[in-house]
Amino acid sequence: MADSGSSSSRRMWCSIPEKLQLHGAMLALQFGYAGFHVVSRAALNMGVSKLVFPVYRNIIAFLLLLPFAYFLEKKERPAITLNFLLQFFLLALVGITANQGFYLLGLDNTSPTFASAIQNSVPAITFLMAAILRIEKVRLDRKDGVAKVAGTVFCVAGASVITLYKGPTIYSPEPPLQTAAMSLGAAAEEGKNWTLGCVYLIGHCLSWSGWLVLQAPVLKKYPARLSVTSYTCFFGLLQFLAIALVVERDVNAWIFQSGAEVFTIVYAGVVASGIAFAVQIWCIDRGGPVFVAVYQPVQTLVVAVMASLALGEQFYLGGIIGAVLIVVGLYLVLWGKSEEKKFASQSQHVIASGPEHSSIRPASHAKPSLTQPLLPSSTENV
Repeated sequence: MADSGSSSSRRMWCSIPEKLQLHGAMLALQFGYAGFHVVSRAALNMGVSKLVFPVYRNIIAFLLLLPFAYFLEKKERPAITLNFLLQFFLLALVGITANQGFYLLGLDNTSPTFASAIQNSVPAITFLMAAILRIEKVRLDRKDGVAKVAGTVFCVAGASVITLYKGPTIYSPEPPLQTAAMSLGAAAEEGKNWTLGCVYLIGHCLSWSGWLVLQAPVLKKYPARLSVTSYTCFFGLLQFLAIALVVERDVNAWIFQSGAEVFTIVYAGVVASGIAFAVQIWCIDRGGPVFVAVYQPVQTLVVAVMASLALGEQFYLGGIIGAVLIVVGLYLVLWGKSEEKKFASQSQHVIASGPEHSSIRPASHAKPSLTQPLLPSSTENV
């Protein structure tokens, strides 16, 4: 009976078009990361060490991912080589050690909303890195290339408006909730160096973008998504552990002081590292690094909503305008990707038809805007 229900669930999931699976996964990912901003700030406020926190986080993530990677990818996992191990070590250094380290240092000096807002530079940085590495070549002489560039600009602009421009108040919570939130915010302001926090968060964004771009070629050679994630978590754990053992000499820093501290670390490990890493690497494999990065501005909108509900923050006109810009930007980018797929499909059709049908459309007019397409052939509906 259980087997029947399980097979029925698998058939139902497989019947969902892959493009809907990708978009749904990316939206869920942004909600998970938005909650992570809140619990991470709570952990730092409770005095959790910025070096011990990522160690425990990655231990949980590694233990969560390891059995799935071992059993589900036993047949499709290529043989491990020294070259692969070096690539996984580099991915961990960029995507875990530098990424998480810079983030916690920046968050400790700023705020969850600001940290989420500055992450909206990730799509632009990813585009730039992909272009420099010649992974992606944007064709500005074609509508799909213009749409992707314009969409990314809209997304970044919309998320920036949410943070930098308040405008008149559109919604205000009940006075008691607002008063409590204001007192918490005032207490959190003490001892912060916002300039230094910005520098750390910029380093975090550079590391994140580099991780997104570097994963694409690795996954082509080692197409076992969960295994790549597990290896990355393992090496990231070793790197953080080595740093923490040298720098963090206080034994009490390694001991949980309350159930709230345990919750923040478990959430970070299970949701932000374990589940989110697996979902993100699957989306990168199916949709490419730019597709994943362009969803980043949505996170700022989710954080704003969460902050309003949990901390009593107000909604301003700037937030509404920014949300509209984000939606427009996402539509432009996804529409550009759809048009690019049409160009690539037309090019393949002309080649398959042979010279007798070459008058339908010259292949040179249908050249994809990607020198090395970030969208694998399996992503036919994206």
